[in-house]
Amino acid sequence: MGATATSVQKLGNAVKKAAESKSSSWWYTPHMAAASRAIVERIPLVDIVLEVRDARAPWSSRCALLKNLPSSSNRIIVLNKMDLANRSQLKEWMKSSEEQNCISYGVNSHNKENIKEIASHPNVYVLDTPGVLPPEILDAEICSKLALTGVIADSLVGESELAEYFLTILNLSDEYKDWEKLSTSESEGLLLDQKRGGSELKGSGKRQNLTDHTQDFVVRDVRRTLFRVISSFNRKLEDEEEMSLLIELQFRALQKAFHLPSESGEDAHTRVATKLLNLYRTGRLGHYTLDCIPGHVL
Repeated sequence: MGATATSVQKLGNAVKKAAESKSSSWWYTPHMAAASRAIVERIPLVDIVLEVRDARAPWSSRCALLKNLPSSSNRIIVLNKMDLANRSQLKEWMKSSEEQNCISYGVNSHNKENIKEIASHPNVYVLDTPGVLPPEILDAEICSKLALTGVIADSLVGESELAEYFLTILNLSDEYKDWEKLSTSESEGLLLDQKRGGSELKGSGKRQNLTDHTQDFVVRDVRRTLFRVISSFNRKLEDEEEMSLLIELQFRALQKAFHLPSESGEDAHTRVATKLLNLYRTGRLGHYTLDCIPGHVL
């Protein structure tokens, strides 16, 4: 079993276990069950269905309740979070959608220019529905991708496991190669402010907090660190054990890049994972489309 397949199976099993747990108060709540019934009841009443999917996982995030909707129906697929997806792959998805006579649009809901106002002449009524999960997800790969994008609560799977899955994807991609210039860049010219106990840096006339992983200079250091570790690892990444070794080396190096205390153990691992996942989900570590284009996109 390859490195990616192992991560997928591990995460998928954890998600499915949570979904099957009768004591889970998060997975498929009565609220979601009621919303699912409402969607089924409303579909015959509408002229157009706007199905909002995650552009990072346009196949895995499709609505299961719409899978039996005829392909000839008036459906528009809205690929949200397009700013976090791989641009070229997203274009391929939209092209494939058009070839199957289905209109699709890429949007960034945080950008007001992407969101169009509903017209009032003639009157247009919008029946909104909340996002819902299916009662169960049998496909381990879909479970893993939904968990990585944050659709499924991290606590159900584990931050460390999710971060390891992301690193597996990163290590097998070409995304990190864009950071090569950072590995040869000189120091940022920032001086450690001893008066602040080493928790802040000063340079260019402003203070920068070392513990804030979202600051640009920390993100650059994280990218630089990941590039150096991956580039210097001359082994077969398709091998599960070799990939695990590389990921362990990355976690150790990232502990320093995130300016965390040089401690070991599960807590240190989790702290690195939490920061790493945040940078991935906000697009600071590249843009990824997790799904390949299937034979049909509906």
